[in-house]
Amino acid sequence: MVKDISLDTLVVSSVNKDQYNASVAPLYQTTTFKQKDLSDMGEYDYTRSGNPTRTLAQDHLARIMKAEKAYAITSGMGCLDVITRLLGPGDEVIAGDDLYGGTHRLLTFLNKKGSIKLSHIDTTNTEVVKKTLNKNTKMIFLESPTNPLIKVVDLPTISKYIRQNYPDCIIVFDNTMMTPLLISPLDYCDIQYESATKYLNGHHDIMAGVIAVRDQKLADDLYFVINSTGCGLAPFDCWLLLRGLKTLSVRFERQQENAIKIANWLEQVGFKVRFPGLKSHPQHELHKSYNRGFGAVLSFETGSIKQSTIITENTEIFGVTVSFGAVNSLISMPCLMSHASIDAKTRKERQFPEDLIRLCIGIENSDDLIADLKQALLKSGALKEVGGKLQRQFAAKL
Repeated sequence: MVKDISLDTLVVSSVNKDQYNASVAPLYQTTTFKQKDLSDMGEYDYTRSGNPTRTLAQDHLARIMKAEKAYAITSGMGCLDVITRLLGPGDEVIAGDDLYGGTHRLLTFLNKKGSIKLSHIDTTNTEVVKKTLNKNTKMIFLESPTNPLIKVVDLPTISKYIRQNYPDCIIVFDNTMMTPLLISPLDYCDIQYESATKYLNGHHDIMAGVIAVRDQKLADDLYFVINSTGCGLAPFDCWLLLRGLKTLSVRFERQQENAIKIANWLEQVGFKVRFPGLKSHPQHELHKSYNRGFGAVLSFETGSIKQSTIITENTEIFGVTVSFGAVNSLISMPCLMSHASIDAKTRKERQFPEDLIRLCIGIENSDDLIADLKQALLKSGALKEVGGKLQRQFAAKL
């Protein structure tokens, strides 16, 4: 038997108990299951509570995430909703100040209605985290790199400090950006969740989320909420997720390879680029210390909202849309799209550049992607070609 099988191989593997030994697991597209009699309900009775296809997906995800239990949910935000239901009225919660816009929206809503007491802080500043934590802190939300400012959290140090000093505080980590290929967050946190809509599926043809844990009580508490609310992932979406997972490693390898080339090119022509794979990133070494790669999301600044708008609207290969993680490359201005739910005043307080452009790199030819960015940058006036060489042009901030 092969021991210590790599994740590259594991994501491709297909283990199922199909009676006909099908190499692709069958889809159980059914709501109900017939019982043998009134006293024997069998393993499954109603798909809201469980389904063979969902079980297969969840068991596979648990192996990939090195978890005792994984749950497939209807979306990444659905995962967050389930997790927050573990909290009681008035529980104190800490979250980062550079979060996915939807995460900010839900946590802020719960805070305003009095369900939780929320503190938004710079979780990339470990000393600030330590000073904010107290015996009443019941949960902390972390993600790294942050989205879209691409800042890095010192997850190992924060985790060790919390477990030594505040063991009742549940550490929650959003690992959507790195995927299980680059880090196993459960070595540091209590609950790992990811938007499987992104890299895990990789084709933007389903909405899905995954929650993973190692503690049995947490697993039982989470399942109670999932079963009660009916937010478990539908069988067909589970089947599509299983299919997408098979190419996760090869997709992500190409995406990361493209991302570092594009980040280097943008930096070389004079832009401020936020990407942990660049040595110029202030937390490059910290990120390397506990991750196995750098991901495929980066952002850069032009210094001009007008230029950024023209660039974003004039790419031809990059699609203008929210989200990331698909095989095709995407471009957006977070302040107008994914993070528009964070008001302008708050964005300013958090030093969120209004001209920021986020790039989510796909598997296309990297030269084509760079050429697409080049023509959009030239059209915006952010670059100018002089004597066959590109020169960075600076505009007044608008």
